[in-house]
Amino acid sequence: LSGDLLMLAAVIVCGLGYAEGAKLTRELGGWQVISWALIMALPFMLVASWMTRPASWGAISPSAWIALGYVSLFSMLIGFIFWYKGLAAGGIAAVGQLQLLQPFFGLGLAAALLHETVSPLMLAVTLGVILCVIGSRKFGS
Repeated sequence: LSGDLLMLAAVIVCGLGYAEGAKLTRELGGWQVISWALIMALPFMLVASWMTRPASWGAISPSAWIALGYVSLFSMLIGFIFWYKGLAAGGIAAVGQLQLLQPFFGLGLAAALLHETVSPLMLAVTLGVILCVIGSRKFGS
C-alpha cells in the first residue's frame, strides 16, 4: 500500500511540475526551465545518491557510467527542453493527453523491434487508455 501511495504522490507532483514548467517555458524558455528544475533537485539527488552509493566505485562498469551520462544529457536535459517547448506551444491539456499514449508506442516498438510478448491484458489496457483520450477530446471540447 505504501508503494501505491508513493506512486500516486509521484503522479501528482509530476503533473504539477509539468503544468508549472509549461507555464514558465512561455516566459523563460525550455532550456532555462529544465536547468533550474535540475539545479533545485540537485540537493535532494545528492543525498539520495550518497545514501544509495555502492561500496566501491570501481564496481560500476564503464558502460554503466556511459549509460548514466546518456540518460542525464538526452532524457533529462535535451529531451525536456523540447518537452516543455511542446507543452507551451500545444497546451498542457492537449499535449498531456497525448503523453498518456507514449508508453503504448513503446509497447508497440518493443513488440515490433525486440520481439517482446504483448499479452491480451496489455492490449486491453492500451485500448482503454486510447478510448479515454479520444473520449476526453470529443466530450471535453
